[in-house]
Amino acid sequence: MQFDEQEIMKAFRIYVELARSGRTEGEHLKLYENDDRIRGLVDQYAAESECTVIAAGERLMLIPLARLSPFHISNDTLKRKYLKAGALNADLYLLYVAVIVWIGAFYDSYQMPEPIRRFLPIDEWLNLMRDKMEGIKERGEEQLEQQSQDYGYRWNEIVKRWDAIDDIKEGAKRQSGQTNSRLSFLDSVRRFLLDQELALEVGVNELGLTEKTKIVVQRYFMETEYNRGILEFLYGYAAPSAQEEDSDASNF
Repeated sequence: MQFDEQEIMKAFRIYVELARSGRTEGEHLKLYENDDRIRGLVDQYAAESECTVIAAGERLMLIPLARLSPFHISNDTLKRKYLKAGALNADLYLLYVAVIVWIGAFYDSYQMPEPIRRFLPIDEWLNLMRDKMEGIKERGEEQLEQQSQDYGYRWNEIVKRWDAIDDIKEGAKRQSGQTNSRLSFLDSVRRFLLDQELALEVGVNELGLTEKTKIVVQRYFMETEYNRGILEFLYGYAAPSAQEEDSDASNF
C-alpha cells in the first residue's frame, strides 16, 4: 500500500505524541478513528516498538506489549517509585499479583467482556488477597516450587513476602507506603494503578476500572501469551475450549 507524504507525516505526528507522553487526544484521536490509512500507519509504528494503540474514551493510548519494548517500565523503576527501599523481585511480583486479584474482582468469568461491578473497596481487596495467598500456601512448598518453574514466578518467595508484612497494624486510621502493613502495601499498589491510569477513585478507599483497563482486559488479559499462565495458576482459568460454558467467578 502506498502512502503520500501528508498521510505519513500526520501518522508520524500522532505516534510521536504517543511516544512522548503515552497518550494523545483531540484532533489526533479524530484522525486515528476516522482515517483507516492513518490508523494503519500509526499501528505499524507502534508495532515496531512492540506496542499497541487503543482508543479509550476521549484518548488514544500507547500500551507496551513486551518487556523489551522501549516503553515498558523497568522493574527497577517500579521498585524505586512504588515499593520500599531494598524491595526485592518478590515484592514486585506481589504487586503484580495484587493487580491481577484487583482486576479479577470486577469480572464474573473469562466469558464476560464487561465488568460486573463499578468499584472495589480496599478492605474487600485486602480480604481477596488474604484468601488468595492462603489458597496458594495450601498447595505446599513442593508443588509451589514446581509451579514456580512452570510460570517463572517464585511463588514460595511471594507468599513469604506477604506473610512478612505486619498484619497487626491493619487497624491504623491512616495507612501509607511508610506503614509496614498489608493495607499500606495495597496503598502502594493503588498509587501504581492510579499513576498508570488503570484505576480511578470512585469514593474514599474505592477504586474503579478505567476505560483503558477495560480494553486491555478485553484484548489481552486472558491471553496466555501476555499473562504467562498466571491466571491459570491463580484462578484455575483454562481456555474456553477446555471449560464448561457455565463457568462462574470462582474459576476466573
